[in-house]
Amino acid sequence: MRPDKTTCGIIDAQSVQNADTAEEKGYDAGKKVSGIKRHIVVDTMGLPHALGITTANVTDRQGAAEMMRQNLENLSEVRKFIADGSYSGDPFAQAVRDICGAEVEVVKRNEQHGFAVLPKRWVVERSFGWLDKARRLWKNCERKLHNSLQMVILAFIAVLIRRF
Repeated sequence: MRPDKTTCGIIDAQSVQNADTAEEKGYDAGKKVSGIKRHIVVDTMGLPHALGITTANVTDRQGAAEMMRQNLENLSEVRKFIADGSYSGDPFAQAVRDICGAEVEVVKRNEQHGFAVLPKRWVVERSFGWLDKARRLWKNCERKLHNSLQMVILAFIAVLIRRF
């Protein structure tokens, strides 16, 4: 799942509620969701570079670092990651430098109230929107995390077939 050479990756995580059949689950207190988290790195077109699935109790930073370790060869061309405020802090930035030698740019919301489109961040949200169109992914119906990862990969394959 490696697009053409790029130097910018956009990273985010999405918490997804579990169905009753799921064996592995955690609780994301921030989103108040019991289930899993989908971690994703996309390029500026929204195409996936790296995917990872963890239980929801894993923080965004921990899950992203583990995803980067598992998908290091797909991230070799990435020199900068754009992320939201949940990825802020020196420990995560240092972990990214150690893992793949890239820097992290955190795009924070400004102090205004209401909706505002954050630069480049909408690309990863659009990719999550593509996944939400896959009927099987509206909830985590899989018993194992690796099965959930395979379903996400299949959904992205379907997106790519339709779009290109």
